[in-house]
Amino acid sequence: MELTEKTLSSEKIFDGRILHIRRDTVLLPNGHQSTREVVDHPGGVGILALDDQNRVLIVSQFRYPYGEILREIPAGKLEYGEDPAEAARRELREETGAVAGSFQSLGELYPSPGYCGEIIRMYLAQDLSFGDTDPDEDEFLGLERVPFSHLVEQVLSGEIKDAKTIAAVLKVKLLLGL
Repeated sequence: MELTEKTLSSEKIFDGRILHIRRDTVLLPNGHQSTREVVDHPGGVGILALDDQNRVLIVSQFRYPYGEILREIPAGKLEYGEDPAEAARRELREETGAVAGSFQSLGELYPSPGYCGEIIRMYLAQDLSFGDTDPDEDEFLGLERVPFSHLVEQVLSGEIKDAKTIAAVLKVKLLLGL
């Protein structure tokens, strides 16, 4: 069965600093037409940084859309065309002061595929050394080191709500058997 939708037309609705929104008319597999509203986003990175005592670097920050402070792995937005691994190394250093001797891809996450084209590339960082943090001017972060086993419990209990953090923690749990 054919599942692919074909774009017939596209109209820009909003062109922001980070987000670009468009309305597309598509041809459905059954021959009918429909409308799709799409958020274009340059993508992001998330880094599960694991120290030599199996503790994960977790940042806390206020997330405006939810009106609450979330606890997450360090993360950041890509610039269009930027190398994700380089962006991940930059974000890790800026947010936590950590530099990784070992950096491994954990794959990609599509956080909201129904309307958003964002892709988050996830990484495992190990063999950490530490220096100064350098957060963005509009970024206010708390930093803690959480034992990996405790973080797994927080993911399973629903205390950790951030999708990239949940995915990275569970992937590392399975990959490393921690």
